[in-house]
Amino acid sequence: MAKENQKTVYLTQEGLEELKKELDNLINVRRPENIIAIKEARALGDLSENAEYDAARDEQAQIEARIQTVEKMLENVSIITKSDTSKVSLGTTVAIKYVDDDDEDEGDEYKIVGSQEADPFESKISNESPIAQALLDHKVGDIVTVKSPNGSYQVEIKAIS
Repeated sequence: MAKENQKTVYLTQEGLEELKKELDNLINVRRPENIIAIKEARALGDLSENAEYDAARDEQAQIEARIQTVEKMLENVSIITKSDTSKVSLGTTVAIKYVDDDDEDEGDEYKIVGSQEADPFESKISNESPIAQALLDHKVGDIVTVKSPNGSYQVEIKAIS
C-alpha cells in the first residue's frame, strides 16, 4: 500500500505486470548492457574527450533514475478491480455521447485507468483527466459537465461496463 507522502499509483493487473516486466528488463538487460558499454568506452582512452563514454554514462543515469521511479511506483501501487458497474469508477469502461454533437454515431468509449496506464490511442483515459473527473461516480443516463482548458462541454453517459 501507499506510504505516507507518496502518491498512490493506480494500475490494472495488466499494467502491474507490464511495470514488473519493465523493471526486470531495466535491471537484468539494460543495466548489464550499459555496464559493458561503459567498460568498452573506457578502453578507448582519454575520458575527457570520449563521446562514447559520456553517452554511456548519460544512459546509465537514465536507467538508474527509471529503476528508482518504477520501484517507487511498485511500492505505492493500488490494483484497480472492476466490480460495480452501476456507476463510473476506476477500471470501468464508459460509453458517452457529446450532448452538443448532432452526429447520430455511437459516441466514444473510454476505459478509466490510473495516470500511468493512460493511452488515448487505446481509449484509456487517466482518472485525473478532466473528462474522467467529471464522469466518476455518475450513472447511465446522467449528463455531466466537463470543465476542460478549452472550455466546458456536456456529455451523456450511455453505458458502463
